[in-house]
Amino acid sequence: MNYHLAIDIGASSGRHILGRLEGSRLVIEEVHRFSNGPQEKNGRLVWDTDALLKEIIAGMKKCAALGKKPAAVGIDTWGVDYVLLDGDDREILPAHAYRDLRTEPFLEAPVGEDELYRHTGIQKQSFNTIYQLLADRAEGRLKKAERMLLLPEYFSWKLCGVKAAEYTESTTTGLLNVARQDWDRELLGKLDLPPRIFGEIKKPGTILGHLLPAIRDEVGFDAEVVLPATHDTASAVLAVPSPGSLYISSGTWSLMGAEGRAITSDEARRLNYTNEGGATGKIRFQKNIMGLWVMQGLRKELGDAYSFQDLADLAEKEIGGMNIEEAVRKFAIDINDQRFFAPKSMITELKGQCGKEGRPIPESPVELASCIYLSLAYSYSTSADEIERLTGRKFDHLCIVGGGSKDDLLNKLSAAALKRPVYAGPVEATAIGNIVMQCLARGEIGAEEEAREIVKDSFEVKVIS
Repeated sequence: MNYHLAIDIGASSGRHILGRLEGSRLVIEEVHRFSNGPQEKNGRLVWDTDALLKEIIAGMKKCAALGKKPAAVGIDTWGVDYVLLDGDDREILPAHAYRDLRTEPFLEAPVGEDELYRHTGIQKQSFNTIYQLLADRAEGRLKKAERMLLLPEYFSWKLCGVKAAEYTESTTTGLLNVARQDWDRELLGKLDLPPRIFGEIKKPGTILGHLLPAIRDEVGFDAEVVLPATHDTASAVLAVPSPGSLYISSGTWSLMGAEGRAITSDEARRLNYTNEGGATGKIRFQKNIMGLWVMQGLRKELGDAYSFQDLADLAEKEIGGMNIEEAVRKFAIDINDQRFFAPKSMITELKGQCGKEGRPIPESPVELASCIYLSLAYSYSTSADEIERLTGRKFDHLCIVGGGSKDDLLNKLSAAALKRPVYAGPVEATAIGNIVMQCLARGEIGAEEEAREIVKDSFEVKVIS
């Protein structure tokens, strides 16, 4: 029996999930979990890459201690952030976090927004790698750089010594040509970004090699290092039980879309849709919705006096007797406004947006939580209509996967707002997709269709109508 280890690192927490195939079922177990978050250093938000690597190693050592040594390991993270290396493979630190505001002076790139979108199909976001690299160029950080490794690629390199640029993660940079699925050399020239730092694109399922001897000795086993779909959303979508459906990968962000072909029309650009790479070569046509980040900010500002479930219970009592359409009209706001991206006070921004849109100003925790829930459901409903119009397809249900799929209130409100059933789960979709791709790479699963059936048969999915 082969174990496979998914190391799934999110912007607020990370986890090590072991998986093994038992016939036609996939069985998973969590062996390690740790907190994560950007650190403020010299006025910048940065990632502590050394601490993250220590957590990666700590979780691997736990596997050995349990007597469950994995045959393969795969790492996934969020998109866009990276580490630069010089010619001697030394890190050019810090590794900036995507919520740092250093990119703001560079959002008007030398290439027009419409041209960028035609080339890359990527939604304009202030944190995209393209703008981070323009900031690095202005700061002189690119002069010594010989290689850029996006974070999952960087940590895979630290484990096995092989540098690789993985396709799904690379699409988040805003520098990959959406048609050719390779770096857009024309854009790199216009932006004066050095081509040398961009490595050859590798597809998900590439086996990089074995653990370095020093790593092998420290963790107590050897394993193959596999590139899953290293962008966490791409891995999560591989675990959506009904392929081709409308999906939300729900967590800090809500990534809502459908797999299919690239759409780079003016309307898609205007509505801020993105075309990112899928685990098996399809395009994820989707929108980044601010997600449960807003609720996280509210809870933190309330001094963690309420759990997430407490806030959901309060909001459910407040909303329960309302007609959903009337409640949305009365209380929902544009939850995707840039003011919610990195606010000093989430409560101040919620009140400010309500005032701007002529909504009642929420004062109590229950009113603030209710505003967030209704605004998310409204955004999901609006986006579903847009996706159907832009793709020319109809979707009879919505699949919500990831940690946010546990939020029963949001699932109920989403089903009511969209007027169609919500299929909620699996919760650990990203780790499941990561493990499934390892199994595909190693020939333990034959094809994507088989992988989808295994996921469907292995994990509970709640239906909310």
